[in-house]
Amino acid sequence: MSTLTLRLAGPLQAWGSTARFARRTTESAPTKSGVIGLLAATAGIDRADDEQLQALAALRFGVRIDQPGTRLRDFQTAHHRVTGESMPLSERFYLADAVFVAALEGDRQLLERLHTALKQPVYMPFLGRRSCPPAQPVELGLHHESDLLQALTAEPWQASAWYRRRHRHDTTVKLAALLEAPGTADADVQRDQPLSFDPHHRRHALRTVAHKTIALPNPAATPLQTPASSVPRHDPFAALGEESP
Repeated sequence: MSTLTLRLAGPLQAWGSTARFARRTTESAPTKSGVIGLLAATAGIDRADDEQLQALAALRFGVRIDQPGTRLRDFQTAHHRVTGESMPLSERFYLADAVFVAALEGDRQLLERLHTALKQPVYMPFLGRRSCPPAQPVELGLHHESDLLQALTAEPWQASAWYRRRHRHDTTVKLAALLEAPGTADADVQRDQPLSFDPHHRRHALRTVAHKTIALPNPAATPLQTPASSVPRHDPFAALGEESP
C-alpha cells in the first residue's frame, strides 16, 4: 500500500460538489472528484474513458486543511458566441489564499505513474476550475507502506509564510483533516465519488467522510517568553523615598 500526497495552493480554488446552473458554489476543502479530475488531466486520460477513471476513483482519498482561506463571491456575465445574446448572470464562489494537502492511497504502480505524470503533465492541472491554476508544483511525494493518516501526518505544514507568522507563538498546530472512511457509522456523506466524466452523462455517487485532527510541530515557532531577570523590581514605597522592608 502506498500513498501519493499533493500540495493544492493558489490564488483561487473552487471545489464544487453540488454546483448547478447559474449558482456555482465551492466546498471548504477539495473534493475527491476534483482531485481525480486533476490527476486524470495530468495523465492525459480522456473524459469518456470510464475504465481508466474507475481505476483512479478506487483510490482512497483524504485532505488536510493547512490554510482554510477566504470564501469569495463573483458575478459573471457572458454572451452567446454565435447569436450575441446575453447569457444568464452566474454567481460563482471561490476560496482565496487556501492551502491543502491531499492524499490518495492505493496501488503502488498506479500511484507511481500518477506521480510521474504530475512532474510531466499532459494537460495543465487546475484547482477545481480552469480559471484556478496552482501557484506551485502540485506533487509533494510518494509514501510507501503508509496509509492516508500516516502520510498526511508525515507531510510538514504547508501554509504560506504570512499565515505561519500568525501562529508563530504556537509550538504545535492542530489541522482539520477529512478522510474517506467506507463503512464508518458516524461519518458524513458527500456526493463526489466520480463514476463518469463523460460530458454526455457525468455521474457521481455518495461516499463517507470522517473528520480527524492532525497535530503537527510548527518549525517556525518562536514562543513568547519574558525572562524574569528583564522585569524590573516594583517597589510601591519608592515614591515615598523609602524602601520597603
